[in-house]
Amino acid sequence: MPNSISDTTRDVPMIEARGVHKAFGANPVLRGVSLQVRRGEVVAVIGPSGSGKSTFLRCLNHLETIDSGHIAIEGETLASTDAQGRCSYAPEAELRRICRKSGMVFQHFNLFPHLTVLENLIEAPMVVQGVARGAAVARAEALLAKVGLSAKRDNYPERLSGGQKQRVAIARALCMEPDIMLFDEPTSALDPELTGEVLRTMRELAEERMTMLVVTHEMGFAREVAHTVAFMDQGELVAARPAAEFFADPGHERARAFLQHML
Repeated sequence: MPNSISDTTRDVPMIEARGVHKAFGANPVLRGVSLQVRRGEVVAVIGPSGSGKSTFLRCLNHLETIDSGHIAIEGETLASTDAQGRCSYAPEAELRRICRKSGMVFQHFNLFPHLTVLENLIEAPMVVQGVARGAAVARAEALLAKVGLSAKRDNYPERLSGGQKQRVAIARALCMEPDIMLFDEPTSALDPELTGEVLRTMRELAEERMTMLVVTHEMGFAREVAHTVAFMDQGELVAARPAAEFFADPGHERARAFLQHML
């Protein structure tokens, strides 16, 4: 509960990345990216395709490994680099525990096609967390109600629209009770008329003070919901400002050109 969080804990960034570098072969994808996300903050990461946004997000929960830099989640070190430039990760058990602090929602849903909606939601809590089936079902049903999909609990993913699949994916991530939600372009695979229902769910999470890092092309969401907008280009995080300030003046020529193209 919020009143049980000490002032010291409250001041620790939920996500802290410093000087993160990542290359695929000879192709540098992240060039010294640094970003902090505070408790209850919504940060929108925007920028042109190929700028490293999704790779950065995937590095934060170990779906990709970094070459150098420092990543900490709620004050616990996920990856660090020593004075000789050697990057190392936390021990395996600790790594898994730290990564469970974050829930991830992907562009293409990644639902299990052979499982019903309910089964998709209860699988990880039961297998990974050891939650009893009855408790996992109760948690899943509450979250399906939250995203407006209680009537779809026994459907298979193939019977759902794209927007419904993405809301199921959000509920599935929330079933693990994460402290942080990471969204990787959650509406980019959707038809325009289905985008609104997913953004509505994300707005509700923001209103509940869920810590969120959102890679998105939805400028309206970034402007209206995000506290901070971070702009990436060519593997660099070149501008990060409060949303209102960013859209008034992002403070960087590459970011200005991007906004002129998008708005």
